[in-house]
Amino acid sequence: MSTPAVRRLTTAEILPRDAAQAALIGRVWSLAQGGPCPVVVGGDVVRDLTAVAATVAGLFARSDLREAIARPREFPALGRIEQFLGDGESGGPAGRLLAPCDLQPIKAAGVTFAASMLERMIEERAKGDAGRAEEIRARLTPVVGSNLRELKAGSPEAARVKQVLQELDLWSQCLEVGIGPDAEVFTKAPPMAAVGTGSRVGIHPQSEWNNPEPEVVLAVSPRGEIVGAALGNDVNLRDFEGRSALLLGKAKDNNASCAIGPFVRLFDDRFTIDSVEKLTVSLAVDGPDGFTMEGASRMSAISRSPADLVAQTLNRNHQYPDGLMLFLGTMFAPVKDRRGPGLGFTHELGDEVRISSPELGTLVNWVDRCDRIAPWTFGTLALIDNLKARGVL
Repeated sequence: MSTPAVRRLTTAEILPRDAAQAALIGRVWSLAQGGPCPVVVGGDVVRDLTAVAATVAGLFARSDLREAIARPREFPALGRIEQFLGDGESGGPAGRLLAPCDLQPIKAAGVTFAASMLERMIEERAKGDAGRAEEIRARLTPVVGSNLRELKAGSPEAARVKQVLQELDLWSQCLEVGIGPDAEVFTKAPPMAAVGTGSRVGIHPQSEWNNPEPEVVLAVSPRGEIVGAALGNDVNLRDFEGRSALLLGKAKDNNASCAIGPFVRLFDDRFTIDSVEKLTVSLAVDGPDGFTMEGASRMSAISRSPADLVAQTLNRNHQYPDGLMLFLGTMFAPVKDRRGPGLGFTHELGDEVRISSPELGTLVNWVDRCDRIAPWTFGTLALIDNLKARGVL
């Protein structure tokens, strides 16, 4: 079985539309430095921020971060962005792009959009069988779909809808976290397990029903402050999770099954949390079999505010001293038939997945099997050893 083909990305396609006015924080593996470096993008140049903080988590923990990086040209240049983009995961002549986070745990909120609520109910009732999904969708959509789109989670209106659905025997654990007072927040991946743009993302070899989950990802400081946002792919195994909610961990946390990038855009006067709530996020899939799929969703359809999701994640009951990265939930549940009528969407090896927003750029990855992608070996101990060897610690 051959390795899925990738193509060389360009600087223009991955950067935000207004990159010249954006404060973009990232992480690269620098061949010159011999390891990972937190970086800021200035023009098309990647500049090393190790002197400000040795880790991205350390950067986001600084209350004076914007002032500390106000003059990016003062920091050493590691190369142009295009020098970190290549024809594979080895990157370019200067190194490769990594996910723009490191020591932060990667958390995710689920069932935060009406479309994903409906699809999660379908997964639950189909028990992981893609062949039953279309028939269940046809029965549930008229009753549930229209009732959920305008609801705000935890509201009195949501409580009334819950009562009606319970009387119709349509209530489910997905709706409980979708429109009830308590959000679903789970661990998507350990620190440093996410891959960046240009890398392959992994599908478990036993999965026959799976999909990308395009999302906005918040960078949150240890104090609970939302410092910026990026794009993410919360790759999901619908058959695993549909068989049992207790398989959520296996459905979500696999080798290379989490992608974040290309950079975290810091908040400023031009880009704020209000901007995040108005984003339009697009998804495009191009398969080696000629299959194509496109769609776009608006963050304005979210049932819980980003600030509420952060508050439900980090609070007096649960702290994150290294900060965290928080996926806000998928806006797009692909259902376009691929392997046959009524079977809906699932990935094929070699799919190119593009998740984009004009304000955040484009996250590009290619689909492969988890067991064929290089194992994740560079964890916290390896990072400490690397920084010590480089004289950073």
